[in-house]
Amino acid sequence: MEYAVFIGGIIGVFVMLKILAWPLKKVFKILLNIAIGVILLFGFNFLGAKTFGFEIPINWVTALVTGILGIPGFIGVLIYCLIF
Repeated sequence: MEYAVFIGGIIGVFVMLKILAWPLKKVFKILLNIAIGVILLFGFNFLGAKTFGFEIPINWVTALVTGILGIPGFIGVLIYCLIF
C-alpha cells in the first residue's frame, strides 16, 4: 500500500510540474527577450553616440518595449527618442 501512495505522489508531482512548466517557459522567454533588447540598446548607444550623436536611455520601459516587441519595438523607441 505504501508503494502505491509513493508512486501516486511521484506521478502527482510530475503532473504539477508539467502544468506549471508552461507559464515558466513564457516568463523565461520574456526575460530572455528583455535581455536581448537591453543588449541591442547598449549596442546602439555604443555605436549611435559616436555615429549619430544621440543615445537612447536604457530603463525598464525601453527594455520592456524592445524586449517584448523585438526589432519593431526598438524602431519605435528610436523614433520616439528622435521626436522627443
